[in-house]
Order: sequence, then C-alpha cells, then structure tokens
Amino acid sequence: MADVDEPAAGPPAERLRPVFRVSETRRENGTLLYFGEPTAPPEALERHVWPLFRDAGYEVRLATVDDGEDDPITGVAVADHRTALVAEPHSVGIDGVPWFNLLFALLTVCTTLFAGLEWYGYEWGLADPASLFRAWPFAAAVLGVLGVHELGHYAMSRYHRVDASLPYFIPIPTVFGTMGAVIKMDGRIPDRRALFDIGVAGPLAGLVAAVVVTAVGLRLEPVTTGPIFQIASLNYPPLIQLIAAATGQPLRYAGGLRVNPVVVGGWVGMFVTFLNLLPVGQLDGGHLVRAMLGERQETVAALVPAGLFALGAYLLFVRGEAVESILLWFFWGFIAVGLAYAGPARPVHEDPLDRKRVAVGALTFVLGLLCFTPVPFQLV
Repeated sequence: MADVDEPAAGPPAERLRPVFRVSETRRENGTLLYFGEPTAPPEALERHVWPLFRDAGYEVRLATVDDGEDDPITGVAVADHRTALVAEPHSVGIDGVPWFNLLFALLTVCTTLFAGLEWYGYEWGLADPASLFRAWPFAAAVLGVLGVHELGHYAMSRYHRVDASLPYFIPIPTVFGTMGAVIKMDGRIPDRRALFDIGVAGPLAGLVAAVVVTAVGLRLEPVTTGPIFQIASLNYPPLIQLIAAATGQPLRYAGGLRVNPVVVGGWVGMFVTFLNLLPVGQLDGGHLVRAMLGERQETVAALVPAGLFALGAYLLFVRGEAVESILLWFFWGFIAVGLAYAGPARPVHEDPLDRKRVAVGALTFVLGLLCFTPVPFQLV
C-alpha cells in the first residue's frame, strides 16, 4: 500500500480528511488516485478538494474505479470497484498544432467566400478560380466578428485558468457561409465571478467588432445585386440603425442598390450576439444569469422557450408575417427547450457577484436587446 500521508504528488491525504477518508494513494501515468470513502455530500466534497488539487496542477473528480486484479489460479480478471478521487494533470495551454481548428477555419473561409460572391453579385467559374477572393471583405467581416467573440471567451478562460479550446468555426454553404463558432471548455469553472467574466467577454468583444465592421461597411460603396439566396432584404436591428444615424449613412438605396456586404458581417455579429444572450442553458446569456442569480437562473431559463414560441405565434396570428420568418423563432424555441433541459454551467463556489459585475451584466442584456429585430429578414 502506498504511503497514505505523503503521496508522490498532489495535496497530502490528511488535508482531505474533513470530507474524504483516504485508504490508499497511487500514481498511474501521471494520474493520481486517492482511494477511500467520502464523508461529506458530493457538493461539499468538491468545494473542499477542488481548490487543493487545482493549486497542485490537477483537475479532480469523484469516480468509481475498476481496480481488479487477475485471479492467480484462473488468470481471469476479478472486478473490484472502488471509490476514488481521480486527479489528472490540469493544463490551459494548447498541446501541439490545433489541426481541427485550422481545418474548420479554412473550410469556413471557403464557404464565406462563396456566400460573399452572392452578396456582391459576382460570378465565379473554374476558368478564373482567383475571382473567388473578390469577396474577401465579406468573409473577413463575418469571420472577424465571430472570431473576436470567441477569442473574448478564450482569453477570459485562460485568465481564470479554465481549460478551453481555440475557436471551432462551423462551415456551412448557405446564406452567410457559417453557423458561427464555438469554443470547448473542459475544465471546471471555479466560481460565479469566473463564470460571469468568461460569459460576458464574448458578447462584449463581439459587439465592439460588429460596431466597427458596420461603421466601416456603411462608408463603402453600395452594390448592385438581386435577391440573395431568396432573401429579399434584411431588417436592421436598432443598434445598426443607431450606427447609421451616427455616421450619416443610409441603410436603404433606390435603383436596385444594397448596402455593402461588409455591413452584413456586422448584422451577422449582432444577430449571433442576440441569440447567444438568450438566458438559457450554456449560452452566454445562460452563463450570465447563472452567475448573477445563482440557482434562480432555472426559473428564467424555463420562460425562454415559452417566450420564443409566443413571439412566433404573435408574428403569425397578429402580424401575419411570412411563415418562413416565423419558423426561425419556433426552431429556436425547441433549441431553448433542449438547452434548458441540459442545464447551465455550475461553478464550484457559489459566492455572489459584486455590484459592478451585476451592472455590467444588465448593460450587456440591454445591448443584446438592441441587436434584436422580430423579423430578421424577408424572403422573396
């Protein structure tokens, strides 16, 4: 039996004694195993042991480990399930070249370039493949806004020592060329303050980028093009209308002209921001409300699907909008049901937020509402 009081690495067994009675410690390929029995409820155990292991450079979880050995007579493995704290090395760095991130980013560049050709009214053919890059401003605008949003999350994850991946862009050959971007967080979130900072960094960073892209796009020359992927026109949220008023630039043109497609990049960023700020599940808005309200977030999350279904019904039965636009909100209503069922992220410690963060959170939701328009687009 290994030395219980002085394991090879990690916190001493005696420091776990208030919540976990250690009978044996072991190290296997860099993973620490503390065998024993819990003496406290799971949440209290985690709050006690998690910071001890994290300070030692490990991510810990309570698990049932198959620690069986071969029978000396039959040679058959005999199952021996034991309770253990399993601690694996914790790292927030990037191991090796992120090939999948690069591959998906490259594919998304291609799909946004092809989508940009449609927005500019350009044609492309194998006889002149380089003409694809004529749509680079649209691709740069869309990917820039989405990338800044996700890098905001990533930077705050690194700041709070939460393991997170680089952004994964989602390529899809449709009207905008992408379904957005995501990062994957593998580590536990230490407290509500960290959950708030990580959640709010993406929308605020992305909104700054969207405002800049929109302002630049409004000063660029309009383009001549017909319906885009059967979209007759985009409807602009209040924030874009405010930017247009502040810069003195029009959003509508006569004679078959449209705003420069770079503005569409800002529109995409704001639309994605509004959807991400829905206060449900592990969307950014869900993170913020969970950090601000604690367990009461579940009550708010339960209302989100109902609100989206009600919006779709209002547009259909009261305003008589086109069914295609209404389906968007019913679709997101069902997505919200799934997100609410999956639940929010749960930080280890539940200390309440300070007033400054609560104020920033409230302001972020106000900015999110400025990115909302009931009918985002109109079809032909």
